[in-house]
Amino acid sequence: MIEISFLASEIVFAAIWLFVRGCVWIKQRRLDWKREAILLLMYINLAVIIRFVFFPRTLVDGHVQPLVFETAEMLPLRINLIPLVHLFEYGSVRDMIWNVIGNTAMFIPSGIILPVVYRKLNSFWKVITVGALISLCIELLQLPFASRASDIDDLILNTLGVAAGYGIYAIFLRFKQ
Repeated sequence: MIEISFLASEIVFAAIWLFVRGCVWIKQRRLDWKREAILLLMYINLAVIIRFVFFPRTLVDGHVQPLVFETAEMLPLRINLIPLVHLFEYGSVRDMIWNVIGNTAMFIPSGIILPVVYRKLNSFWKVITVGALISLCIELLQLPFASRASDIDDLILNTLGVAAGYGIYAIFLRFKQ
């Protein structure tokens, strides 16, 4: 059994992020502080997504519980490919609403930040596609963890969050013009 702490995962994520950004700076031979500040927002957004997607929502003694990797419990993989089957199967209405709003809301910043950072993501469908791919990667990364499940509903809700974020971005852009 391997336990992965939230802090360790964030340190690894930060190290990978800094390595990639450093390679970009070296390749471009310049540092665009404005772009890096916007990219920092994307980093923060992804760090929050990692926190709430991979680590249990409940705290014990004020600490985030670790993600557990147990090879003996890895199979069978927990995958739901049928939309809306488990969306309403929660212990309470509060938990169901938390799931729907949480899965949607945590991807709204992605829908706003992606077209700002990447000029080629200049249409609704391009942003939605990238947002759905990010969500798909997250769902696939959850597969080996016994405490996590990959669910098509999460993919749908995350993509709706990206769409809502892009809608906010488009409204802001229209008012700016």
